[in-house]
Amino acid sequence: MRRSWWVPAWAAVIVVAASNLVSCGHDQKLVGLQIRPSNFTFLTADAGQNEQLTAYGTYIHPPSMKDVTSQATWAVDDGVVTVSAGKVSTPGNTCGGADITATLPEGTGGSSNIIVGFATVTVDDPSNPLCPGGGKLATVSVSLNPSNGGSVASTPAGISCPGACVATFAVGSGVLLTATPAAGFTSVTWTNCPIASGNSCTLTVPTGGTAVVANFQ
Repeated sequence: MRRSWWVPAWAAVIVVAASNLVSCGHDQKLVGLQIRPSNFTFLTADAGQNEQLTAYGTYIHPPSMKDVTSQATWAVDDGVVTVSAGKVSTPGNTCGGADITATLPEGTGGSSNIIVGFATVTVDDPSNPLCPGGGKLATVSVSLNPSNGGSVASTPAGISCPGACVATFAVGSGVLLTATPAAGFTSVTWTNCPIASGNSCTLTVPTGGTAVVANFQ
């Protein structure tokens, strides 16, 4: 006996919709890859420094953005740093710039196409003439007015005046000068200090150096 089955129209709609969802999930396609941060600078060339980069993939069918750091293949074009699963590390005793890449296949329908994300990493050390900072150094000098009015010390170390009143620092680095009045003096003002606050003077070392005067009262 021949049998016929009647399927409600609403059921057919559900079947088609479900079919489209399954297909869409399988056809999700990678169309872009971004590395964040896209550039990073280590301020010294010391060994053992680390910075974690994150790879984000942009997909369509359906559109979404995902963290694909662990799935991506990571590479670096220079021995200045190493990279593994997005973690960039400094080996030490070397500086310069490096290009970092993260790659992933496009996905279903284009698995042979590779999507690439890019980032740059720099290892710098202003005190090293082989580094991008160029080893540019300049002197900072301190004068005491009067000469018996007190003392001035610097952070980082170098100036301990009277005694060592001139020191060399990397151009562009920050130096904090702290004055201590001697007996009979209660305060200090500064000459040629960009940022003065009480007994403290904060400056950024300029090309050509600078000379600061601590005036004790």
